Amino acid sequence: MKKLSLIAFLSLSTAVFSQKVKGNTENKSNSSKAVPAKTDADTEARIKAAQEKAQLPKPYDAKADADADLQQLISKAAKENKNIMIQAGGNWCIWCLRFNNFVQTTPELKKIVDDNYLYYHLNYSPDNKNEKIFSQYGNPGDKYGYPVFIVLDKRGKMIHVQPSDVLEEGKGYSLEKVKTFLQNWVSKS
Repeated sequence: MKKLSLIAFLSLSTAVFSQKVKGNTENKSNSSKAVPAKTDADTEARIKAAQEKAQLPKPYDAKADADADLQQLISKAAKENKNIMIQAGGNWCIWCLRFNNFVQTTPELKKIVDDNYLYYHLNYSPDNKNEKIFSQYGNPGDKYGYPVFIVLDKRGKMIHVQPSDVLEEGKGYSLEKVKTFLQNWVSKS
């Protein structure tokens, strides 16, 4: 009787196991059919992003001497009683390019920036990571990603770091959120 029970158990186990293997094989073949559609959509999205990126202005200069540039801006900020807005990122970053374009092509935002800030695009890229400058400000890109905004007062003291994700809306930026952010850090003196 034990042998018969053992044989029945082994036969049943084998049948169940083979069904599971067959089911997994069928699922794999079905799922492999779905992958190309997702890959095609991903490829299409990457192509659209690359086309958008190619059309946007490239404000970051990997060859710039950021330390010297910022020292000049600090000197100028004191004379003009303006804060310095540093937009950290790179020309590789679609969100960095979108933000720059959004501010430059939205008259209301451009006026706030032009009237109240000295604006600087601090490059972060494989060509120039500006590690010395970023370390002075606590490496905010490591924490928040890019773009990230560093606001300096007219004496060059860091007074605020702003992640950009809270300013986003859909595939772009919120006019009201960006406007509020910019107005909040205008020089008060």
